[in-house]
Amino acid sequence: QVQLVESGGGLVQAGGSLRLSCAASGRTFSRYAMVWFRQAPGKEREFVTVISGRGDSTYYANSVKGRFTISRDNTKNTVYLQMNSLKPEDTAVYYCAADSRILVLTTIRDAEYWGQGTQVTVSS
Repeated sequence: QVQLVESGGGLVQAGGSLRLSCAASGRTFSRYAMVWFRQAPGKEREFVTVISGRGDSTYYANSVKGRFTISRDNTKNTVYLQMNSLKPEDTAVYYCAADSRILVLTTIRDAEYWGQGTQVTVSS
């Protein structure tokens, strides 16, 4: 079992930045690829980015490539999402997720464990 707790969401103006954090329980954090998803009101859940267990590989959705950066600190059991140049269309609830089965970093559709989500609102 992995428990995930996101933090760092909030209200920011367009063009601004936010950094989300996701703290994980357990002693085998590095065995899990970590994924960020988001879901805007009335829309389907959307893949944002994924990072490998060791943190040496990443993959991004085209919509955030060049603006968002995923990273992790396995000594702190934490994954981060640095979001720059935010746009109103980035407004969503952001979820982190963990999955030990991911072998290829590509668009992820689902995951084993999920956090409760954190709201990000970008005003125009």
